[in-house]
Amino acid sequence: MTRRYSALLLVPFALFLAGCGEVEQAVNDAADEAVSDATQTVEDAATDVAGAATSEVVKQICKPLQDGQISAEDQQFLSGLVSGAESAGVPDGIVNPLREIADAGDQVPAESVEALRKKCDAYSGN
Repeated sequence: MTRRYSALLLVPFALFLAGCGEVEQAVNDAADEAVSDATQTVEDAATDVAGAATSEVVKQICKPLQDGQISAEDQQFLSGLVSGAESAGVPDGIVNPLREIADAGDQVPAESVEALRKKCDAYSGN
Protein backbone atom coordinates (compact mmCIF):
# COMPACT_ATOMS: atom_id res chain seq x y z
CA MET A 1 0.00 0.00 0.00
CA THR A 2 2.94 2.27 0.64
CA ARG A 3 3.97 1.77 -2.95
CA ARG A 4 0.53 2.88 -4.10
CA TYR A 5 0.77 6.07 -2.08
CA SER A 6 4.26 6.68 -3.36
CA ALA A 7 3.04 6.22 -6.92
CA LEU A 8 0.11 8.53 -6.26
CA LEU A 9 2.46 11.16 -4.87
CA LEU A 10 4.59 10.93 -7.99
CA VAL A 11 1.64 11.74 -10.27
CA PRO A 12 1.16 15.33 -9.00
CA PHE A 13 4.92 15.83 -8.95
CA ALA A 14 5.15 14.68 -12.58
CA LEU A 15 2.27 16.97 -13.51
CA PHE A 16 3.99 19.80 -11.65
CA LEU A 17 7.20 19.22 -13.62
CA ALA A 18 5.29 19.10 -16.89
CA GLY A 19 3.55 22.33 -15.94
CA CYS A 20 6.88 23.97 -15.18
CA GLY A 21 8.08 23.10 -18.65
CA GLU A 22 5.01 24.74 -20.17
CA VAL A 23 5.46 27.82 -17.99
CA GLU A 24 9.11 28.00 -18.99
CA GLN A 25 8.14 27.75 -22.65
CA ALA A 26 5.51 30.46 -22.23
CA VAL A 27 8.06 32.74 -20.54
CA ASN A 28 10.59 32.08 -23.31
CA ASP A 29 7.96 32.77 -25.97
CA ALA A 30 6.97 36.02 -24.26
CA ALA A 31 10.62 37.07 -23.99
CA ASP A 32 11.22 36.26 -27.66
CA GLU A 33 8.14 38.28 -28.61
CA ALA A 34 9.30 41.23 -26.50
CA VAL A 35 12.76 41.15 -28.10
CA SER A 36 11.21 40.90 -31.56
CA ASP A 37 8.89 43.85 -30.85
CA ALA A 38 11.76 45.93 -29.46
CA THR A 39 13.93 45.09 -32.46
CA GLN A 40 11.14 46.07 -34.84
CA THR A 41 10.62 49.33 -32.95
CA VAL A 42 14.33 50.15 -33.17
CA GLU A 43 14.39 49.27 -36.88
CA ASP A 44 11.31 51.43 -37.51
CA ALA A 45 12.89 54.32 -35.61
CA ALA A 46 16.13 53.96 -37.57
CA THR A 47 14.17 53.95 -40.82
CA ASP A 48 12.29 57.07 -39.73
CA VAL A 49 15.53 58.84 -38.79
CA ALA A 50 17.19 57.84 -42.07
CA GLY A 51 14.14 59.01 -44.02
CA ALA A 52 14.12 62.32 -42.18
CA ALA A 53 17.85 62.79 -42.83
CA THR A 54 17.40 62.04 -46.53
CA SER A 55 14.46 64.41 -46.74
CA GLU A 56 16.40 67.20 -45.04
CA VAL A 57 19.41 66.78 -47.33
CA VAL A 58 17.14 66.88 -50.39
CA LYS A 59 15.51 70.08 -49.09
CA GLN A 60 18.95 71.65 -48.70
CA ILE A 61 19.93 70.55 -52.22
CA CYS A 62 16.74 71.84 -53.77
CA LYS A 63 16.64 75.20 -52.01
CA PRO A 64 19.15 77.00 -54.31
CA LEU A 65 17.31 75.73 -57.39
CA GLN A 66 14.07 77.57 -56.70
CA ASP A 67 14.96 80.44 -59.04
CA GLY A 68 16.38 78.10 -61.72
CA GLN A 69 19.81 79.71 -61.54
CA ILE A 70 22.96 78.46 -59.87
CA SER A 71 25.33 81.16 -58.64
CA ALA A 72 28.95 80.49 -57.74
CA GLU A 73 27.90 80.54 -54.07
CA ASP A 74 25.08 78.07 -54.80
CA GLN A 75 27.50 75.81 -56.61
CA GLN A 76 29.95 75.90 -53.71
CA PHE A 77 27.11 75.18 -51.27
CA LEU A 78 25.85 72.27 -53.41
CA SER A 79 29.39 70.90 -53.75
CA GLY A 80 29.52 70.57 -49.98
CA LEU A 81 26.35 68.47 -50.01
CA VAL A 82 27.48 65.73 -52.41
CA SER A 83 29.05 63.38 -49.88
CA GLY A 84 26.27 64.03 -47.35
CA ALA A 85 23.68 63.22 -49.98
CA GLU A 86 25.42 59.96 -50.83
CA SER A 87 25.72 59.04 -47.14
CA ALA A 88 22.07 59.91 -46.46
CA GLY A 89 20.88 57.62 -49.24
CA VAL A 90 19.56 60.37 -51.50
CA PRO A 91 18.43 58.80 -54.79
CA ASP A 92 20.91 58.73 -57.68
CA GLY A 93 18.51 60.83 -59.75
CA ILE A 94 19.34 63.71 -57.44
CA VAL A 95 22.94 62.84 -56.52
CA ASN A 96 24.17 62.43 -60.12
CA PRO A 97 23.18 65.90 -61.39
CA LEU A 98 24.27 67.36 -58.06
CA ARG A 99 27.73 65.85 -58.57
CA GLU A 100 27.82 67.16 -62.17
CA ILE A 101 27.03 70.65 -60.90
CA ALA A 102 29.62 70.37 -58.15
CA ASP A 103 32.31 69.17 -60.58
CA ALA A 104 31.46 71.63 -63.36
CA GLY A 105 33.83 74.44 -62.51
CA ASP A 106 32.91 77.84 -63.96
CA GLN A 107 30.41 76.54 -66.50
CA VAL A 108 27.53 74.80 -64.72
CA PRO A 109 25.74 72.58 -67.25
CA ALA A 110 22.19 73.83 -67.76
CA GLU A 111 20.97 70.26 -68.42
CA SER A 112 22.24 69.16 -64.99
CA VAL A 113 20.52 72.10 -63.32
CA GLU A 114 17.29 71.31 -65.17
CA ALA A 115 17.53 67.58 -64.35
CA LEU A 116 18.12 68.36 -60.69
CA ARG A 117 15.31 70.91 -60.62
CA LYS A 118 12.89 68.35 -62.13
CA LYS A 119 13.95 65.72 -59.59
CA CYS A 120 13.51 68.24 -56.78
CA ASP A 121 10.03 69.11 -58.06
CA ALA A 122 9.12 65.44 -58.27
CA TYR A 123 10.56 64.74 -54.83
CA SER A 124 8.64 67.58 -53.22
CA GLY A 125 5.46 66.79 -55.16
CA ASN A 126 5.39 70.00 -57.22
